Amino acid sequence: MPLVSFLLYIFVTSFTPGPNNIMAMAFANKYGLKRTLKFCFGVSAGFLIIMLLSSYFNLMLKSVVPKIELIMTIVGALYMIYLAIKIMKSKDSVNNGGNEKENSFFMGMVLQFINPKGILYGITAIATFILPYHSSHGSLIFYSIALAFVGFLSTFCWSLCGSIFQKFLSKYHRQFNIVMGLLLIYSAVSIVVH
Repeated sequence: MPLVSFLLYIFVTSFTPGPNNIMAMAFANKYGLKRTLKFCFGVSAGFLIIMLLSSYFNLMLKSVVPKIELIMTIVGALYMIYLAIKIMKSKDSVNNGGNEKENSFFMGMVLQFINPKGILYGITAIATFILPYHSSHGSLIFYSIALAFVGFLSTFCWSLCGSIFQKFLSKYHRQFNIVMGLLLIYSAVSIVVH
């Protein structure tokens, strides 16, 4: 497994702004870190389910159509480049709206099933980095738990940093997104070349 590319992909896609991170930051700003933890745990629970579903969906595709591995790698790399371009072009869109019902375990979990970034992240990470090297049930469960844990860390970090991180992103939003986008492009190119 190209470990550096895998870690870059996981870091960039997990820690860049997305629905989970933006909502966690906004809820922490509005309700405080302690009251936002239930949302973070909900995101992790939903994300774990999405990772497990992605693992077995990809495994099924790989076993049914063995030649799909190359196609999945290329599609995954193209998606990563698309995501990098979207990240580099994105505008500062932090929204402090929301209500207390949205800041719950259940809403954090349900968000994962309508979050295209999370679903595509799972499918791409599993298909591109894990299945070509590991396909046992134990490995798929381990990597699903590890990816869900990284998802928890990212939402928790955004909650923890709250207004501090929000101020940083507002001030250096463009530079941050360019660096994250370039790291993602590097990761995409390296998985195809490797």
